[in-house]
Amino acid sequence: MASKSRARLNRQFDRLQRRIPQFAARWLERIRRPEARWIRIPLGLLLVLGGIFSFLPVLGIWMLPLGLLLLALDLVFLQGPVNTAVVRGTRKWSTWSRARRDKKAAGGKSQ
Repeated sequence: MASKSRARLNRQFDRLQRRIPQFAARWLERIRRPEARWIRIPLGLLLVLGGIFSFLPVLGIWMLPLGLLLLALDLVFLQGPVNTAVVRGTRKWSTWSRARRDKKAAGGKSQ
């Protein structure tokens, strides 16, 4: 079960790496290496903490999911919930962007 969650999480990271700018993809590739665990865990904790305090300037809610993603690479108990959240979020984003695109296309034709 854990290896299945790990494989799914790796696929999600691979998809993310294809969608982000090249410099960020290289950084993400380096941080995903097994030897980067000692950087990844504190960074993930700091991002989660920053996401909790998102009401402050500079810090934002974007830090929370990023921190959880990084922590899920090393903490098995987070892999299932993070995978589920990523899959659901991706579906919601696709549905929302498709509806927006269709609404924009329909609005443009009537004018």
